[in-house]
Amino acid sequence: MKTILIVIIALIIVILGVYLYKATVNPSNTGKETVYCTLDAKLCPDGSYVGRTGPKCEFAQCPGTATGTR
Repeated sequence: MKTILIVIIALIIVILGVYLYKATVNPSNTGKETVYCTLDAKLCPDGSYVGRTGPKCEFAQCPGTATGTR
């Protein structure tokens, strides 16, 4: 009885491990390349900071401004 329980638990662990590996290594096969932006920050006139965002890694717009400045 103990060996059957151990085998079942081991099988569940292996199945969960394979599932998590597949989910994290290749979450989607869309063909799009993932973009990673640097963690730069820009100081806005109001004293707040904004980071880089989007596919071109441009700085986000400062709050309260019509157009962001570089």
